Amino acid sequence: MNKLFYPAVFHKAEEGGFWVSFPDFPECFTEGDDMAQAYEMAVEAMGLALVSRREEGEEIPNPTEIDKVDIEEGTLAIIEFDMLEYQKKHNSRAVKKTLSIPEWLNEEATAMGVNFSQVLQEALMSKLGINK
Repeated sequence: MNKLFYPAVFHKAEEGGFWVSFPDFPECFTEGDDMAQAYEMAVEAMGLALVSRREEGEEIPNPTEIDKVDIEEGTLAIIEFDMLEYQKKHNSRAVKKTLSIPEWLNEEATAMGVNFSQVLQEALMSKLGINK
């Protein structure tokens, strides 16, 4: 569930710019001064909605099929959201992990000046197929 694609409806705002609604996230709205800013804000708003639902243990809805979206005099756009990139950007604080390795391996690595945290991060990213 790294890349997600959801429909969004862009509406022209009376005061200028655009406001955006999401059929699958009725609690989620955003706006922008122009189409580009509105799109960027839509990605961010959808991210907040997804993360909030995940943290609350709520269901993440399947995207509505585009031919079933009521655009209400707006313009339909598909918003691409990369959950992994969002987490890297907004949730990068370090967490402490306790682990066990054989004493001989610890001594060899320490003698060579190995950064254990860096090695573990690189190994986990490799194992999970994640690029920096």
